[in-house]
Amino acid sequence: MNPIPEWNKEALLLTPAFAPLHSIITRLEPDEFPTLQDCNALLAAQRPAVAVHSGQLLSFVPQEYGKLPFDLQYEPRCFLKGEVPTRANNWHDLLNALVWLVFPQAKAAINARHFRALTGTDGPSAASQRGAVRDTSTLLDESGVIVAYADAELAGLLRDFRWKELFWQQRTQVLSGMGFYLFGHGLYEKALRPYTGLTGQGLLLPVEQEFFTWPCNRQLAHLDTLLAGYLNSGEHCRSTRELTPVPVLGIPGWAADNENVTYYDNTGYFRTGRHGRHANN
Repeated sequence: MNPIPEWNKEALLLTPAFAPLHSIITRLEPDEFPTLQDCNALLAAQRPAVAVHSGQLLSFVPQEYGKLPFDLQYEPRCFLKGEVPTRANNWHDLLNALVWLVFPQAKAAINARHFRALTGTDGPSAASQRGAVRDTSTLLDESGVIVAYADAELAGLLRDFRWKELFWQQRTQVLSGMGFYLFGHGLYEKALRPYTGLTGQGLLLPVEQEFFTWPCNRQLAHLDTLLAGYLNSGEHCRSTRELTPVPVLGIPGWAADNENVTYYDNTGYFRTGRHGRHANN
C-alpha cells in the first residue's frame, strides 16, 4: 500500500493540475499539514463571506462518527447549519475545504442539489430522477474537471474522444482556447500521485476568447459563477452522460511524457468512446 503523501507546499505550487488551488495554497504554512483552524482562518478571510443556500455561513467542523440523525449527516448538516465535517490530517477533506474556498458558489449549489434530492423538495416530477441527480452531483464533486472552451470544434473533439487530434494535432489551439480546471477534490487527491489512467469527468462550459487573457483568479471566479448557474438550473446534471471523460495527463503541459506524439498512441489510456453523448452547451 502506498504511503500517504506528506505535505509539500512547494511541490503543489509547481504542479499544473493544482493551479486552481495555488492562490490558496500560497497562504498556507510550508512545514505542517494544514489544520482545521488553518482552513477556517482562510475561510474567515474570504470576501464576500461564503454561505450555503440556506443562508448559513460556512465553517469546517470536526467529523462525527457513528449513526447520526438526518440533520447531522454530511449533506443535510452542510445545508442546514453551514458546517462541513472535516477530518484532521486527511488529504481528501483538506482538498474538499480548499475547493470550497476557490469555488464557493458551485460547491454550495452541489450541496443544495443533494439536499433537495434527499428531502424530495426538487419537485414531484423529479422523484424518479433523484438517484441520478445525486450520482451526477457526486461524480462532479469528486472527479469533476471544468473545461472552458471558446472554440466549439475543440469541444466536439473532446466529447467525441478524439484525443490525439485534440491534444496533439490541435495542441496550439488547445493552449490558447481551452482551459482545464480540476474541481473534484477526489481527483485532486489522485493527482498527488499521478498515474497513467488518471481520468476526470469534464463539464464543458463555453466562454469568450477574451477569458483566456484574464488572470487566473478572475477566470476562477467567472467559472464559479458559470458552474453555479448551471447547477442551479434543475434541467442540468440529471445524468452522468452529461459529463465527458478527460484523461488529464494528456492535457498539454500536464505530463512530461505528453510532449511526444507517441504518448497519445496508448489506447489503454486514450480510449475511444461513445459518440453522440449529450452536449452540455
